[in-house]
Amino acid sequence: MIKANKGKRFQQAVDAVEEFLKKLKAKQEQNSGDDKGKKEGKSKKPAGERKRKSSVSGPGSPTKKSRDQSPRKRGRPPKEDKDGSPPQPSSLKKLAMKTVSRFSWPPPTSEEDSAGDSWLLHRHRTLGSEMVLKKPSVTYQAISKRLKVSEEDTGSTSIQAADSTAINGNITPTDKKIGFLGLGLMGSGIVSNLLKMGHTVTVWNRTAEKNAAGGIHSEVCDPEEDGQCDLFIQEGAHLGRTPAEVVSTCDITFACVADPTAAKDLVLGPSGVLQGIRPGKCYVDMSTVDPETVMELAQVIVSRGGRFLEAPVAGNQQLSNDGMLMILAAGDHGVYEDCSSCFQAMGRTSFFLGEVGNAARMMLIINMVQGSFMATIAEGMTLAQVTGQSQQTLLDILIQSQLSSVFLDQKCQNILQGNFKPDFYLKYIQKDLRLAIALGDSVNHPTPMAAAANEVYKRAKALDQSDNDMSAVYRAYIH
Repeated sequence: MIKANKGKRFQQAVDAVEEFLKKLKAKQEQNSGDDKGKKEGKSKKPAGERKRKSSVSGPGSPTKKSRDQSPRKRGRPPKEDKDGSPPQPSSLKKLAMKTVSRFSWPPPTSEEDSAGDSWLLHRHRTLGSEMVLKKPSVTYQAISKRLKVSEEDTGSTSIQAADSTAINGNITPTDKKIGFLGLGLMGSGIVSNLLKMGHTVTVWNRTAEKNAAGGIHSEVCDPEEDGQCDLFIQEGAHLGRTPAEVVSTCDITFACVADPTAAKDLVLGPSGVLQGIRPGKCYVDMSTVDPETVMELAQVIVSRGGRFLEAPVAGNQQLSNDGMLMILAAGDHGVYEDCSSCFQAMGRTSFFLGEVGNAARMMLIINMVQGSFMATIAEGMTLAQVTGQSQQTLLDILIQSQLSSVFLDQKCQNILQGNFKPDFYLKYIQKDLRLAIALGDSVNHPTPMAAAANEVYKRAKALDQSDNDMSAVYRAYIH
């Protein structure tokens, strides 16, 4: 019953049902024990009494004969019949039994037992039970039937959690030391969920100020965001002085920064990641950048004996806080497996897409579609306004149509309320559109819709909307 789009309230309801069933089962066991004791007490009668009763009620006894021949009176059934009938389960218990039965798995075949051990799957929590695949000795076909693991021609696989594991909390954190570089809108939520799930985390935040050479100006947290670092330290995080220090002291280091320039500075700049890389150290870049940048970073990390994984995330600040992001990963599959508990803490779904560069390409395509859709929403809302139509009515109709989505509803509400508090910065979606257009150019593929949307976002940036939510692109149409 638990799906990926179900939230915390649904999980609480399921927990309440499970608690009810436990109490009901305990009560039934107690009642059955009492009944058994009563029956045993009745059966222990004196031998003389049993003998007298048998002699009186023998085969030829007129009392027994008359009782057998007399018809049964209408009304309540005899006590023996009533006690002999099994109790009927309540409708709630029937529902639970029916639901749990849907998750019964067939016994593994010999073909499954002979498969390799390269799979590491999330824990799935179901109503009244928990199913865990700890031993990855199953074939791809069996996994695809049981957990909807998809594989494309590119060799991509996905691991889907039944619900946000940051909400239901059934995660066994890795014993590896985790580092995290970058505490922006996305990074802050990710670190918070890693700490909540019991991971050991060392944090460092990139400064907003840079020197003329383009390097990292400060070796500590941004002075404007010291409070953010202090908050994580209070929650149990350690503070790293430089990216190099974090990487050298941690087993796996994640990074989530704004753009390709920031991603390169973090690795190649003074006291950067590259200076702390040692053989066996893992570096996971979660920034949304172009394929060329991520392949360059992978090359320099691997050249120092490090292990590299790209893992950009799809979502927004709210999804990051809720631990419901979608992770697209590519590169070292061993690192992907080592990051399993971390990905469960920060997201509801993760995909492995093969070689380095594939995740960057896929993320740019996704954000290209999202950015273009947002520009179309803004265009429709302004067209409704100038033609005398109600924007609220337009939203009500769209929500009832095939276009209905949480994204559509939230962004339209932003426009109706004039509230453009950033959930996904407008400047970043414009950056992603620009990179997606360049990706199309690199393979001579036309992207006219993305190009048109990009021009609208550039107009919004000229109107000082860069640091507002992407829905502020609406203002490009009304000015």
